[in-house]
Amino acid sequence: MSVEVDRLIEVIAQLREHCPWMGALTHESLVQYLIEESYELVEAIEDAHPAAELQGELGDVLLQVVLHARLAEEAGDFGFPEVARGLTEKMVRRNPHVFRADGSLQDSFPATVAEIVDSWHRVKAEEKPARGRFEGIPAGLPALALAQKTLRRGAIEASNGRGEPVSDTPLSEEELGERLLELLKAAPELDAERALRLAVRRYREGENG
Repeated sequence: MSVEVDRLIEVIAQLREHCPWMGALTHESLVQYLIEESYELVEAIEDAHPAAELQGELGDVLLQVVLHARLAEEAGDFGFPEVARGLTEKMVRRNPHVFRADGSLQDSFPATVAEIVDSWHRVKAEEKPARGRFEGIPAGLPALALAQKTLRRGAIEASNGRGEPVSDTPLSEEELGERLLELLKAAPELDAERALRLAVRRYREGENG
């Protein structure tokens, strides 16, 4: 690892030891900060904030990763190096169009985007052959994100990642956003988050049944 990353890990370890507030943190108590920092990063990207602000938001998200790794290291489970090593190995393993099994680069890179997506999901399925159809999709996602990931997973398994468009399909994110807003305007008294979450549950039950 670089000098900067080593120093960051050292600083977090020292804070955990000498700062009462940092020392009291747990995986569970950090969840709210992880969510908040992630949304702040998304806002910085979507609103095209200056590069310095984007850098800061990336640092805040990285802090969450380093803190969780430090907590795990204190518990004797793993540390940041293991997190980085595991991620590197996974990226090599899941991208055979770029890397050989030993991590060296392939001689050529002819894969299309569709082939890359198919290969990624094939390797992922081989890693966890007993994985349920919708396993791995966090239940705590906001309902809209939960619905989209669930439908994408269903489409990938049904048609190798190429879902069939329905009639009157929105042609842009702007059009989709306007349609969603109009739908919510029609029933402002209903709990849209709960309604969509329950619909996703019914969809999963139907697909698994």
